[in-house]
Amino acid sequence: MIIPKLHYISQGNSPKDHLENIQKACTSGAELVQLRLKNVPVCASGRSDKKLLKLAEEVREITAHFQTRLILNDSYKIAKTIKADGVHLEKTAVCPTIARAHLYTWQLIGGTANNLQDCESLIIKDVDYISLGAFKLKVNNPNLSRALGLKGYTAITDILKTETPIIGFGGITTEDVTAILETGISGIAVSEEITNNFNTIRIFNQLLKASSTEEQRYTFE
Repeated sequence: MIIPKLHYISQGNSPKDHLENIQKACTSGAELVQLRLKNVPVCASGRSDKKLLKLAEEVREITAHFQTRLILNDSYKIAKTIKADGVHLEKTAVCPTIARAHLYTWQLIGGTANNLQDCESLIIKDVDYISLGAFKLKVNNPNLSRALGLKGYTAITDILKTETPIIGFGGITTEDVTAILETGISGIAVSEEITNNFNTIRIFNQLLKASSTEEQRYTFE
């Protein structure tokens, strides 16, 4: 299964915000969205799985209408229940091999990596794609791994030489796309840049498509 080159990671201060932003992303041409409820009450400790399921079902209706792929963050059981297109597992989530045993065979599994060792571990566990980052870091956030940047991406992809798609994430803007793709990264996951202006989806898609066209032209010559 081909993994879309652009992933929109949902943002919002409430479940309603996430719904509205996913609707806007789909309307603006997003091919894949990931429902990621970071710092939202419905996914806090002691959350109601029924509330999360209800929200996921509502998101599924939106993405199905637009024929947009839907990935759920961490919640692999709910992903199976609503027949989402897959699940993205953070480093603290369940092991991909365990999730794989529960999911339908056609559902995708992605995993988060911050370094070469993380990537190698995920490849062994047969994930469908890897999100590698952060490309950039926000200032004053000591809890995150160091930024990889273009040099980090190039070093890792040169060693891995894997057919598993690697998706860059972390503070990526439209100005970064061309250089990132030259490192061997397959695509990008974007949250804030898109949430601030959903028209950037069109720009991201154009930049990603231009790169694909150039690669094909080079291959066939």
